[in-house]
Amino acid sequence: MVKKRQERQEGGRAVPEIREVAFSAPAGRPAGVEVLTLAELRDRADACQLSTPHRPGFHHLLLLDSGRLVHCVDFREHVLAPGDLLWSRPGQVQHFGDLTGAEGRLVLFEAGFLDAATAAAARVEDWYGPAVRHPEGAAARAVDAAMRALHQEFGELGGLPLEIHLEVLRHLLAVLVLRAAHPGGQPDGGDGTCEGNATYVRFRDAVERDFTRSRRVADYARSLGYAPRTLSRATEVGAGVGAKEFIDRRVVLEAKRLLAHGDQSAARIADRLGFADATNFSKFFQRRAGTTPIAFREAVRGGAGGAT
Repeated sequence: MVKKRQERQEGGRAVPEIREVAFSAPAGRPAGVEVLTLAELRDRADACQLSTPHRPGFHHLLLLDSGRLVHCVDFREHVLAPGDLLWSRPGQVQHFGDLTGAEGRLVLFEAGFLDAATAAAARVEDWYGPAVRHPEGAAARAVDAAMRALHQEFGELGGLPLEIHLEVLRHLLAVLVLRAAHPGGQPDGGDGTCEGNATYVRFRDAVERDFTRSRRVADYARSLGYAPRTLSRATEVGAGVGAKEFIDRRVVLEAKRLLAHGDQSAARIADRLGFADATNFSKFFQRRAGTTPIAFREAVRGGAGGAT
């Protein structure tokens, strides 16, 4: 993993932003995936960096074997117990709690490492999926077996030609993410018709790409070729909220990330998120979050980090 501090210039001074983390394969290892134990992570990573909010550009899939681990993903604190599975996605802001005494295995992988069919079936691109899952019984054993097989194969570099080793890793990771996405065959919210789900996925991806440019449902409907009402129905089924609420929640989440983990002014954040000025941004944020941007920043930095 390679960590890089991002800064922007504002008023002649450097303004720190959320630290971006890019994927980098270990020396001599295939690109796109890495498997390590939490003990190995403790040995090689700076604890202060892990505990500082950062935004990885790749997936984290962590299975806790023993101990207790606190992990925060986008202002939500998760307490993991043995057998729990954490899945954080590219772009989400996260930080680790105290790793002392926690044992388990961690898979880091880039979104493009899996084949397209597996990525779709496992909803790898669903940034709004649950961060923590609790497989039980046979499902838990299947997840553990898939994790162990992937970990073992990753450590056996040299037993196969590199290109074959890479394909084996890809297939074993596919088994793991499919098991993780569908623990025990439990439904994950209900998707309605295939057509409705496809509409929601297209809308969700468009919002992720363009939420800083438009907060209007009509703009997304026009660009995607749907009626606004069609988008709202699909989003109600896929995410449990209407299309406008979905867009606004995404904007608020990014605003919270920038407020909590950087020192940019409200005016600068307003500009980045596509607002005409700081006043409009402040009114929007207070209406949606129930507090002013400055009050939110002060609350989070004062220890009320559980705000959502």
